[in-house]
Amino acid sequence: MRPKKTRWVKCEPGERCFKPLCKPLNKVEGVYLSLDEFEAVRLACFEGLLQEEAAKKMKISRPTFSRMLTSAQNKIADALVNIKAIRIEGGCCKIIGGSKK
Repeated sequence: MRPKKTRWVKCEPGERCFKPLCKPLNKVEGVYLSLDEFEAVRLACFEGLLQEEAAKKMKISRPTFSRMLTSAQNKIADALVNIKAIRIEGGCCKIIGGSKK
């Protein structure tokens, strides 16, 4: 299998775990969202960028961006519907400073 290309992430999440208030953390299942999936959601859903623009910012292809975004959206939907925690960690990423584009 070919190694993954480094994805460029501008925004590191302040919180790394979001959990439902109705259950203690030790009794909640979780889904894992990678930093690059988090960045894909931030760019497409929060910033409102088109996939082509967002992919350029992350220095990846548009189809790769689309797969990453779909994976992230499925994980978030699973967590919301099935009352699971969302943990953000890992991924093949390099975090860039606020001044670089």
